[in-house]
Amino acid sequence: MPLQVEPARSATPPVHGGRAHRPGSHAIVIGVLNNMPDPALEATERQFSSLLQAATGSHPVRLRFSCLPGVPRGPAARERIERTYWRLEELLRQAPDALIVTGTEPRAASLSDEPYWAQFVEVLDWAEAHTVSSIWSCLAAHAAVEVLDGVRRRRLEQKRFGVFEHAVLAGHPLVRGVCAPLRMPHSRWNELPVAQLRSTGYAILSCSPESGADVFVKQRRSLHLFFQGHPEYERTTLFKEYRRDVGRFLSGEQSTYPPLPCRYFSAEATAALREFQDRALSQRTAELLTDFPAAAAAGALSSWRPAALTMYRNWLSWVAKAKAAAGTAVQAQA
Repeated sequence: MPLQVEPARSATPPVHGGRAHRPGSHAIVIGVLNNMPDPALEATERQFSSLLQAATGSHPVRLRFSCLPGVPRGPAARERIERTYWRLEELLRQAPDALIVTGTEPRAASLSDEPYWAQFVEVLDWAEAHTVSSIWSCLAAHAAVEVLDGVRRRRLEQKRFGVFEHAVLAGHPLVRGVCAPLRMPHSRWNELPVAQLRSTGYAILSCSPESGADVFVKQRRSLHLFFQGHPEYERTTLFKEYRRDVGRFLSGEQSTYPPLPCRYFSAEATAALREFQDRALSQRTAELLTDFPAAAAAGALSSWRPAALTMYRNWLSWVAKAKAAAGTAVQAQA
């Protein structure tokens, strides 16, 4: 089934009584709150659109992009958001069936000190009351778990960066058909402690001693699905992040050279990038970034895509069944 990205609307009739269950309306309506920093804004739109398009199967999907207004933006990003995104209040007023919420690059030491924190809490409360399910990605997962259960993330000694292999919880419908080891890209400086997640009632669907909790879920009034990794990433996303971090090192924005993403590059690409690292450590200038081996992108391996598609297909099927059940309940009460 084709996926439709719906254009922004500013003047539509209100929907009363929460999510509307219109007879014959079978499309799954998903709101995507894209809170990623300006340089990643369009890439994130493309990543989620592409993944959902490939995962739709027999489920028609309508996608509506929005974002938290409190996330700081530059002029170009603000113009794009004003032109193509749904205003947050309008998105919620139209009551999508499910939400996908991304994180953003943190600016404060504590998540609760971020400028968008109050808006995030309001969205989480709304999702709990009005959606059948929501996905919380990376930093958004950290923030949601802190709000829901007081579990705070902890800082890692080194960035968790690359493609990691995970064991899978057999039998759960959201990972049905996913084979172990589940390979998933991660790119983060923080983690949620596995023991605390389990003790507060989260079911951990995939986990690794090396990378910790990967995918986990909690059923409350709504089903909350959390990814510390990034199933939506394209093949070259980690390559671009690595190049960005190398540029930050060369310009003096960060003090240490970034780690090479693990289990991601071919042997040939790894050798070229190691050679450039040796040069960078001895000739640390911002101008050196122009010599970064761009050809290494061809050696980037996208080993997680089949599992990502399977999990998103499973999630869409779960949302479709939950939406149908909720619609039947509404009709029975009428």
